[in-house]
Amino acid sequence: MLPSLRLDGKVAVVTAGGGVLGGAIAQGLAAAGAAVAVADLSRELAQACADPIRQAGGTAAAYAVNALEKTSLDACCDAICRDFERVDILVSGVGGNMKNATTSPDLSFFDLPADALSKVIDLNLLGGAILPAQTFGKRMKDNPDGGSIINISSMNAFRPLTRIPGYSAAKAAVSNFTQWLAVHLAQEYSRTLRVNAIAPGFFLTEQNRFLLTDKETGELTDRGKTILAHTPMGSFGKPEDLVGAAVWLASDAARFVTGIVLPVDGGFSAFSGV
Repeated sequence: MLPSLRLDGKVAVVTAGGGVLGGAIAQGLAAAGAAVAVADLSRELAQACADPIRQAGGTAAAYAVNALEKTSLDACCDAICRDFERVDILVSGVGGNMKNATTSPDLSFFDLPADALSKVIDLNLLGGAILPAQTFGKRMKDNPDGGSIINISSMNAFRPLTRIPGYSAAKAAVSNFTQWLAVHLAQEYSRTLRVNAIAPGFFLTEQNRFLLTDKETGELTDRGKTILAHTPMGSFGKPEDLVGAAVWLASDAARFVTGIVLPVDGGFSAFSGV
């Protein structure tokens, strides 16, 4: 590994680190040398990611946090700073969709419940970007060497997909907020505190499995088949496919990179369908 891609001596926080994608990123950051604070709704969820990191020889600890509650984020940040003394990297991995915020033959756009749409937008924008950046960014802005905040956007921010209006709108807002915060922090606080986002293409997760596979047969739905037909590399992403992008954005190899939204999508965003 290039020396500038190593994260030795750095402390990384990964919210939703107990999830499939967040867990892969946490393990990747640890493999690159970072000490990782894995945070999730319950300490048990976070522990399930932290334990394998330690078993592999890395440094990790588990924390409970509700990223939609400022008091919970503040308590989590205080605990991490007591244990590790600093935060250099923040990966905001909280996000997801809800069935009640998804159109279907039984639920039209006109009947989508406002509370379901609000929950999806709050989860992805507030819990998935703004509130963690406020809490951890306040500590990171005083680091002599700055740091790196990495949000998780989506292909929906480039091209909104059918059926998921709240999620698409929220992820577009995450991309916009990423750019806004990159400028704001550089101009107002620290020119070396960077903010970027990763925009994953299509990965099978518990949140989207009901849309992409048939729960009875496990076969792809028509929607799943269409996605693969529009992905030049012809497959869904694997969680570990996000690791390289995350390590790069977190590292000094990307020290002059801020305000970007990086697709990791198998070519989906480049393909017109023709």
